[in-house]
Amino acid sequence: MALLMEMGWGGLVQYPWSITWTDVSSRLDMVQGVSITRGAQDELSDVQPASMSARLDNQDGALTPGNPNSPYWPFVRRNTPVRVAVTTTTARTGAAPWSLAQLADDFDDDRIDTGLWPNSYGGAVETGGRARIPVIPGGFAAYQTARSWLLAGSQLSLKIATLPGVSGSSAASVSVMVNSTTAGTRCGFTYSPLGGGTLRLVSETGYFDGSATVLTYSAIDHVWLRIRESAGTLRWETSGDGTTWTTQRTLATPAWVTSQQVAVEMVANRTGGAADFCEFDLVGHRPRWRFHGTLNDLPVSWNGLVSTVTVTATDLFKRLNRLPALKSCLAEEIMSSVPVGYYRLLSAYFPMAEETGATAAGDLSGRGAGAIAQTQVGAGGTIEFGAAGLPATGDTCVTFTPASASAGRYLTGDLGALFQSDSNATPEHTVLSPMIEVWIKTSTAGRAILGLYEPGLDHRLVLALNGSGVLTVEHTEDGGSLTTVTTASANLADGAWHHIVHDNAAKTIWVDGVQIGGSLAISTQGNARILHVGGYGGGRLWSGQIAHLAIHHANGPLGAVYADHYTAGTTGYAGETAALRIARLARYAGLTSVTVWGFTHDPVASQGEGGTGVLPRMREVEATESARLFAERDYFGLAYQSRDIRYNPSPSLETFTSAYADLETGGVELADDDQKLCNAVEASRPGGATQRATASASVLAFGLYEQQLTLLKMSDNSVLDAAYWQVSRYANPQPELREATIEAYTHPRYSDILDADISSYFSINDLPVQAPASSMRVTIEGYSETIREASHVLAFRTSTSARDSVWVLDDPTYSVLDYTTRLGY
Repeated sequence: MALLMEMGWGGLVQYPWSITWTDVSSRLDMVQGVSITRGAQDELSDVQPASMSARLDNQDGALTPGNPNSPYWPFVRRNTPVRVAVTTTTARTGAAPWSLAQLADDFDDDRIDTGLWPNSYGGAVETGGRARIPVIPGGFAAYQTARSWLLAGSQLSLKIATLPGVSGSSAASVSVMVNSTTAGTRCGFTYSPLGGGTLRLVSETGYFDGSATVLTYSAIDHVWLRIRESAGTLRWETSGDGTTWTTQRTLATPAWVTSQQVAVEMVANRTGGAADFCEFDLVGHRPRWRFHGTLNDLPVSWNGLVSTVTVTATDLFKRLNRLPALKSCLAEEIMSSVPVGYYRLLSAYFPMAEETGATAAGDLSGRGAGAIAQTQVGAGGTIEFGAAGLPATGDTCVTFTPASASAGRYLTGDLGALFQSDSNATPEHTVLSPMIEVWIKTSTAGRAILGLYEPGLDHRLVLALNGSGVLTVEHTEDGGSLTTVTTASANLADGAWHHIVHDNAAKTIWVDGVQIGGSLAISTQGNARILHVGGYGGGRLWSGQIAHLAIHHANGPLGAVYADHYTAGTTGYAGETAALRIARLARYAGLTSVTVWGFTHDPVASQGEGGTGVLPRMREVEATESARLFAERDYFGLAYQSRDIRYNPSPSLETFTSAYADLETGGVELADDDQKLCNAVEASRPGGATQRATASASVLAFGLYEQQLTLLKMSDNSVLDAAYWQVSRYANPQPELREATIEAYTHPRYSDILDADISSYFSINDLPVQAPASSMRVTIEGYSETIREASHVLAFRTSTSARDSVWVLDDPTYSVLDYTTRLGY
């Protein structure tokens, strides 16, 4: 086992694919070790943010925040991404030849293991927990094994720790090679710092491969290298974390791979220039990630002249908890929709939801568009904010009440130079088309909704209703008179709310989520800056309401994407499954990685109004579905487990089993109390009935233990099902093991124990004779772990797995009357 800690100096967890990781493992205080707490206290508690703490050496001041002499300056700061792993290896057994997967070295004892690397030469050393190989002008240096390994059906993996620079050389290389018995016949990886850094994937004969795959080296994606043979195919693979591998080259397995014993050589040389070195680490080690999070602080302390930093970190839940309250579902969709495969900017967004008494509408895009304020035309008329808006959003809107079509008020404003430049904002400077969406409500036809134009009046675009209430698009791009295109919409002046999307890229119109007609003869619009809302050019003043006006610039066509916002504004996505709701909420938080486990994902009620944070909204879904939500430990993402993940756990799917004696820890305790007892539930849903479920026998035996539940269900029957599920599980809780502590490092199933996570289950066998049964199966709700040198103690917080059994007809285990005949929910 090796302990691996990496810091992502300057990285951002919302862009995990862009983080460059720095190994700080050599700084760890292995006496104190690394402590991690993860999960919930029990199955009735919410999963809490996972935390990590460790003490690191800071004698060189590299971890001192604000120290300009730190090699990591200016990125030594709070919220730095951090990840922690332990590594496992495959034990080498028997006599040579050995499978190459059994070649393992963590280089942590500052001396070359001559049993593994007997033929090393040229000044190669082991230092600082790494294999260091000089890169010498005119000479070679290497770590080299004996010819006692087999690549067939096996693999070699390692981590690059340090790469050499050009240093004035005309040629330089670092290679990781698997050598055959013939000189120059070999396969592996060769790195050259010249040309910006290249990685060659080679299968050489006579030290040459004319078909090598050449990659531009990435310090993010190519840190881990692996060459692997399986079923007649040789594979070259790279990884950024040592767990998720990308195949970069394949080749039919050369004959020598399957017929010869091989040697491994990590070798370096250069031509001319100055000497430096390369370093490798963790040969044959497989990372098992235990924590991904961000630093809370880096407090520097001294004991005499000895300086240390005790870091603490928290997982993604910390970021979710500190996010501001959500806006309405519609507002969040407008602000977060980023279509895959397209370039898109939200250039201006006016919800029109200002409070009563406001005189202008503000932009929420963050692109600096100016407010749009009232402009008076003639005499009379009013503009009033604070009117009731779209029912599904809870937002207000603005009401225009003109004295006539040419007398009253409308909103005008200069959207600014940045808005104007957004039409040319792609990296390729391709003109982006405006995508306009707006909600309207009126009973008056023949009025203008909005106008958008450039100051020189060459490009102009007007959305309006004609005298029949049909939507029209008026346009020009040469400064001439406006050309009117009449769409195929129905009469929109019918006193109801309507959602309009104008897709200038595809020249299409969408009304209430549906495309109206085909492509329209509309000119390309660009360079616009001035906006009129509720009228245009001092005429056709709007009479009615307008809400949620957004102008996107995109390289579409994207009308269908924005047309979907009709559902957000009318239903708040009521009826979508719980899994989709979780993914949607995660997107509002800037997270794209949500792993969904299980298959039972019921429809949920409307997302509702704003005013609540992302995580509380996710918790509502989690509670409604009796599900589990937590941050992943092996990457920056969320996991959502449906309740059926825990149904009827099969012994064949247990993460591990352990004899009681193999725990090697004390404090095992059997609990039997009323902590979880519940025999009456009063449950309701938004807009639905309040219902009650009880277990009369439990009430008689123990008294009343009642809970109140508010669930985002779509039907009253679903609410009642959820209430009975709760009562059936907890009306008479059986004795259970609530904690099991294991010294995992010395356990015969250490690797399996590392697989255990929230909702995994395992069995403890051969319990003492005083136990009610010789074996008890438990489900993991959370754990605390401490990792030290040659020690890895895990204290699992558990619940009884039998509580999640559901009825299976005629099954010998799951159809036991009054015990496992619980109906699944």
